[in-house]
Amino acid sequence: MYKVGIIGGGQLGKMMILDGKRLDTQFFILDPTERCPADSIADGHIVADFNDIDAIIKMADGVDVVTNEFEHISVPALKKLEGMGYKVYPSSETLRLIQNKLTQKQWLKKHDIPVPEFLPVGSVEELYEAGEKFGYPMMLKTCTGGYDGKGNAQVGSKEEVQEAYEALGAGKLPLMVEHWIDFEKEVSILACRSANGEMAVFPVAENRHKNSILDETTVPAAISDASAKEAMEVARTTLAAFDVVGMLCIELFVTKQGHILVNELAPRPHNSGHYTIEACYTSQYENHVRAILGLPLGNPDLIGPVAMKNIIGDRNGTAELTGLEEAYSLPNVKVHIYGKEQVKKGRKMGHITAMGKTVEEALASVRKAHEVIGI
Repeated sequence: MYKVGIIGGGQLGKMMILDGKRLDTQFFILDPTERCPADSIADGHIVADFNDIDAIIKMADGVDVVTNEFEHISVPALKKLEGMGYKVYPSSETLRLIQNKLTQKQWLKKHDIPVPEFLPVGSVEELYEAGEKFGYPMMLKTCTGGYDGKGNAQVGSKEEVQEAYEALGAGKLPLMVEHWIDFEKEVSILACRSANGEMAVFPVAENRHKNSILDETTVPAAISDASAKEAMEVARTTLAAFDVVGMLCIELFVTKQGHILVNELAPRPHNSGHYTIEACYTSQYENHVRAILGLPLGNPDLIGPVAMKNIIGDRNGTAELTGLEEAYSLPNVKVHIYGKEQVKKGRKMGHITAMGKTVEEALASVRKAHEVIGI
């Protein structure tokens, strides 16, 4: 029997456990929230802060391998685990390179992986200089800690520089600026690599965002064969460059000329890969577990057209599900509820997946289900 430790007990950890349980694997989580989504199905739960080194060592001492469901974890803590002989995937070095967006972009550029132009900025004066070089609009980002649009500020003109700089901490956090990409589509690729170097790359997924949060994913993506081929090549190169073991999400821009640029990376299963549970022969979660346990990877191919839509909180309060019976009256619809006790505006509470003969048919199904589901 395998034993896996997961730093984080959110919905990604929960779905990892659900798929991993078929292998008679035990899962132990570390999360500061007592009744987090994964708590109800984990074999053990250490309630502790994500940076509590002693608690992380305690979990690692009882498992075969330690993994994570989000990337903002103490790199020194993971490095200490590795020094004590524990298996940690992804490694502390992989997380170090990816946690900081500037370091991430520099590493990508070093390995000739296409990215938007970027510059570190340490003052408002340097931001004005970046505006002279890149023109407007441009994108200002915090180098660490951002997700779902948090930590990003669009700078539309010279007059907006000061406001954007102050909105992101006025220099209290390390900042970088990127050349604005007038992209055609946002897509992502989920790729998996095992400790022995075996790779499994999932199909290109097309993503639509609302208020900087992923709203809908459809697969296959409506892009040219040439763009899809380029995206796949970029995915494999990126996976090898960061020496990833486990899942890696590669968020990409497709330019109006059909070329591929890497936007950001996430070294873990990803929201845009939820569709793989129903629509691929092997889900991203199962392949992540296989990879970190040293097992052969499963087939990532798409079974058929699919759509996924997030259920995102639009109010604050106690979570209560409504409309499930009506949603399940629709054919092919699968509803995933994460089990978060409190709903908050912008918080991911669940998702809906549907397959169909076409992407359009699948998308219509998830949208109808979304209209009647409420939390």
